[in-house]
Amino acid sequence: MHARLFFLFVLLCCASLLVGARQMEWVQLLSPSSSGELSDALSADAWLTLTASRLPRLAALVLTGVGLSVCGVILQHIVRNKFVEPATSGGLDAAKLGILVALTVAPAAGTAGKMAFALAFCLAASVLYVALIRRIRFKNTILVPVIGLVYGGVLSAVAEFYAYRNNILQSMQGWLLGDFSRIVQGNYEIIYLILPIVALTYVYAQRFTVLGMGEGMATSLGLNYAGTVALGLMLVAVTVAATVITVGAIPFVGLAIPNLVALRYGDRLERTLPIVALCGASLLLACDIAGRLLIYPFEVPIGLTAGGVGGLLFLVLIIRGRR
Repeated sequence: MHARLFFLFVLLCCASLLVGARQMEWVQLLSPSSSGELSDALSADAWLTLTASRLPRLAALVLTGVGLSVCGVILQHIVRNKFVEPATSGGLDAAKLGILVALTVAPAAGTAGKMAFALAFCLAASVLYVALIRRIRFKNTILVPVIGLVYGGVLSAVAEFYAYRNNILQSMQGWLLGDFSRIVQGNYEIIYLILPIVALTYVYAQRFTVLGMGEGMATSLGLNYAGTVALGLMLVAVTVAATVITVGAIPFVGLAIPNLVALRYGDRLERTLPIVALCGASLLLACDIAGRLLIYPFEVPIGLTAGGVGGLLFLVLIIRGRR
């Protein structure tokens, strides 16, 4: 099964490199030039398209899928609810609000400055959400994500009002929707922060598994509950901030993939985390390829395709959970 998943992932990676509005001269790319200046120019153009656009887009897709899926796993173990992820806990909306504040408070701040604002807002919103959920006496499987969606809706409304007051509403609606079409060499490298996040998550996988047993059980097993929760929320905030600042908001990936993997392989993160990462990357690759082919040569933003697929899976999982 793992070999099949990896083969599917490799196949999707190859398809992602092949699909695009610009037709690439693959023969010129793969064969040495032998027909003079025109062949050299075609080969150079093909290499430029591959290295400056297609490969950076592929790397961003894979890392975003991996990061959002791992975020979903961490949040679900912290809150102990299978329907929680950054889109259903206010994290994505808080990150967007942080970026908007950065655009007005510190307009000269670069990508790192905007990410710092997004990180701070996302972390604060996540801490507040976890505190809010812990105060609910009678937790219901559906009630927890519904509260998160309402909470995120409030943050999104605040963000839109803030953008409207500062005359940046049109800009916000354009670039905060998940879209990989603007990924080119030189403006996506901050997404590589996801790599150490995933490595740390794997190192602490056993602790996050114990965290999902509840505070009482985790503390009795010798786990520093508050410290592990703080670490998990920080990892989530960094990942969400890096993805939103690079490609925009992509909802429901961190909800659908961990649930589907858990149904098949269980909840031991030491065993399932690589599968979650692989499936998350594969889902985003598939959604991106579909978005590029649906209205070719134009492109449907991945925030719409991934949100549609993830939202449908979310409804299926809720109906299945109620049954």
